[in-house]
Amino acid sequence: MFFENSIGIPFSFSVISKKLKTHLELIMALTSGLLILLAWIFHETPSETPSIILLLTAFIVGGYAKAKEGIIETIKEKKLNVELLMVLAAIGSASIGHWTEGAILIFIFALSGALETYTENKSSHELKALMDLQPETANLLLNNKVQKVPVANLKIGDHILIKAGERIPTDGLIVKGHTSVDESALTGESLPVTKSKEEAVFASTINLNGNITVRIHTLPSQTLFQKIIQLVQQAQAERSRSQAFIERFENSYVKVVLGMVAMMMVIPHFLLDWSWNDTIYRAMILLVVASPCALVASIMPATLSAISSSARNGVLFKGGAHLETLGEIDAIAFDKTGTLTEGKPVVTNTFFEHIDQRLIEIIYSVERYSNHPLAHAISNWCEEQTEIKAIEIEDITHLDGKGIQAKVGDVHWLIGNTRLVGDASVEQFVQKHNISSDRWLGKTVIFVKRNEEILGLFVLQDKLRQEAMDAVNELKQLGIKTIMLTGDNEQTAQEIAKEIDIHDFRANCLPEDKVDAIKQEKNSGFKIAMIGDGINDAPALATANLGVAMGAGTDVALETADMVLVKNSLPKIVDSIKLSKKMNRIIKQNILFSIAVILTLIASNFLQAINLPLGVIGHEGSTILVILNGLRLLKKNKQ
Repeated sequence: MFFENSIGIPFSFSVISKKLKTHLELIMALTSGLLILLAWIFHETPSETPSIILLLTAFIVGGYAKAKEGIIETIKEKKLNVELLMVLAAIGSASIGHWTEGAILIFIFALSGALETYTENKSSHELKALMDLQPETANLLLNNKVQKVPVANLKIGDHILIKAGERIPTDGLIVKGHTSVDESALTGESLPVTKSKEEAVFASTINLNGNITVRIHTLPSQTLFQKIIQLVQQAQAERSRSQAFIERFENSYVKVVLGMVAMMMVIPHFLLDWSWNDTIYRAMILLVVASPCALVASIMPATLSAISSSARNGVLFKGGAHLETLGEIDAIAFDKTGTLTEGKPVVTNTFFEHIDQRLIEIIYSVERYSNHPLAHAISNWCEEQTEIKAIEIEDITHLDGKGIQAKVGDVHWLIGNTRLVGDASVEQFVQKHNISSDRWLGKTVIFVKRNEEILGLFVLQDKLRQEAMDAVNELKQLGIKTIMLTGDNEQTAQEIAKEIDIHDFRANCLPEDKVDAIKQEKNSGFKIAMIGDGINDAPALATANLGVAMGAGTDVALETADMVLVKNSLPKIVDSIKLSKKMNRIIKQNILFSIAVILTLIASNFLQAINLPLGVIGHEGSTILVILNGLRLLKKNKQ
């Protein structure tokens, strides 16, 4: 149901309700903390009843989700868990009169669980973002008529019509027509690819400027794009060794603590002649001091502090585990286009024997009729050279995959690649001016031909980002292996890798090739991160130990990645690695300290060397200390 507020904006209770439901666990955890704060304010009143009622409410509000989760998991998995231990510890604390201790225990654990749930919910949008790019219908050619049908109904051998501007619904071969195809969804490369008869096209790429008829050779459920989705699913389903270890440790820890508490409630009475009051009292102290409150606080405050510090620095993490992993990375793979390069071609060199205002205006006037990225780059170059006055162009023709031909008066002009101007003309031009082809090795060359004579050429390249070269250099100084993954050919990739001074590169990469490259590095013992910005990078981002997306990248890359460089600044990855290493050191300090305190308190309790207040002070004191140690990461300094 919708209503309109006082300024006329539609208001949906269903939308509000959905958002509240999504964040309910976090809201309940924060409400629990607020109730504890109110209880502390009221604890000095003559009557303790208001304080106890508030704390009891904090128990229920904060502990409900974790108690429910613990009970259901115990019944379903037939295994004890930390959730149950924390709830029992809180109840045990309250049973001996320490309501605040139990409430704080519940609050910290509830907040930790709520943040974990929120992070997990965010990842559910990844596959949806991918699937939204897959067309749902196709134009099936049947008996010389076009019939719109669901893509899922297409069969191998069917002929489909794909109009200019449409996404290609499935993999196949062109049987009629020619066009340019934007394959950036698969290869990540910004330049369109020319396609003609008997050449392959792929699902979810974009047919730019010509109607084509395609014969299907792959079922829609088995297309290259579907493989991308499957690779993302597979990578996300894999459990890390660390996660498996934590789950095993959790089960063992709970069994040990509960077993010790059970024995503490009985054995000292019979063996040490303790009274039942002393025995139960010591058992409750044990349950409180052995609860992993300090262990939980060892990680979460430090992690949240580091995440906040990173956010201020233009780096977003989708969870503390990813920030922790970053400090362990010893290899990083980079997508080329949009990551190491600007993502659009620019004119880097020109060679003309004679060039004047008139020639520049003719080139500009011809190229401005094209929406091809190379034409835009040449038009921009022309505008930078002089004040342009457009010239009327006659009989202009776009030749896909070659360039443009046009007529100005009685003069015929060709602006395009070797295929357009002819190999013989290019060879003659090169020999006449003694030009070495090494000058444009790994780059794109566009020739300008007037009638039968080549007047000059443009050399274009997707320009490397200076900050990318700086980042690669700093990573190498940290001892991290650097790898470039690109859809470019071997020659181009080799030249770029040489220029940026990167350790290794892989050329001609499709999405599955990038995944294979990542897996090879992992199998070689490297813990690897992948940095990319395109849809085609999504499987590799998900397969890597850590996926990093550029902030200006596609929605799919941003959703799939574990961290995002908001300002597209690659040097930020170096700062983040240093921050991660510092955070990992602090977490290790906290864990060792908290375990030492817990063991000391447990031993002291067995020796009757501490009473409940000292146990509470030791337990809560250690928790406060590890939290303060973690908050050091909020300090704005050089990592």
